[in-house]
Amino acid sequence: MSTPEYFDKPLSEATIRRLADAEFEDMVKFVVDLDLEVICVGGEFHSDEETILLEKGSKQENLWGANYYLERPEGKKLVYTSMINVRSRDGNMKQEIQSPRIRKQVARLAKRYFGSI
Repeated sequence: MSTPEYFDKPLSEATIRRLADAEFEDMVKFVVDLDLEVICVGGEFHSDEETILLEKGSKQENLWGANYYLERPEGKKLVYTSMINVRSRDGNMKQEIQSPRIRKQVARLAKRYFGSI
């Protein structure tokens, strides 16, 4: 099991590949903080990434999880699904991010850190 890593600058292709190869090969799990605009990538569970961000000062309500698929074509690399997204208090009753506004924010940060989505 690999350890998630915290980033506040865009990831290189080599870093993305290393993180993918360590766990799922064609995909990395990630959690973004919509307020601080940082990301935690890698590891087996989004909850591990969430824990790291919380330890670094993030607030739970700003954290959203998704998956990034390296080999998929542009426009199909993101999947907005994670167990940490299930939150009745925020109106998100499913693993998939329901809010178009939040999905757009997650996509913007994913593009910043991964380069293409």
